[in-house]
Amino acid sequence: MTSPLRVIGIDPGLTRCGVGIVDVRPDRSATLVHVGVVRSSPQTPIAERLRLIAAGIRDAMDRHEPQVMAVERVFAQQNMHSVMGTAQASGIALLIAGERGIPAETHTPSEVKAAITGYGAADKRQVQAMVARVLRLAEPPQPADAADALALALCHAWRAGPAGAAGEAAPLTPAQRAWLEAERSSRH
Repeated sequence: MTSPLRVIGIDPGLTRCGVGIVDVRPDRSATLVHVGVVRSSPQTPIAERLRLIAAGIRDAMDRHEPQVMAVERVFAQQNMHSVMGTAQASGIALLIAGERGIPAETHTPSEVKAAITGYGAADKRQVQAMVARVLRLAEPPQPADAADALALALCHAWRAGPAGAAGEAAPLTPAQRAWLEAERSSRH
């Protein structure tokens, strides 16, 4: 049996930076290893906020030794201040991956949603529910930043080949497809 790929997902943000680590086997089954959120106060100077985020990511990596990192790709929004903070936190995560010599990839929010739910415009609740289902959790991870970090890790693993290189998205499993169809029909 092939050993699982351990992936750390980072949902970058200055106030809340989601950190999720999963083990994913070649059959797409996954196990939760770690989930958390690194927090920093908007009243704290930016250099200290970035140091806190770096310390939280490094701590999770030291304890769980992921093989690859997936980070949400920063995209332009109306709020430039928010984009800048997200980009700074993203840069910290990518720097840490580089320091440790592990591969790092970025994924867009719609790419992650499509990989997890089969629908690129899924809402946060749908992503949280599917992450909980895939990882066999009693409750969806909270806050949404934590679920998003796990979704990033799952997306990357499902799109990766055996060595963790980016590839095409694998098809949904029958259980994922059935859940998604039930979820869509319940909304109509």
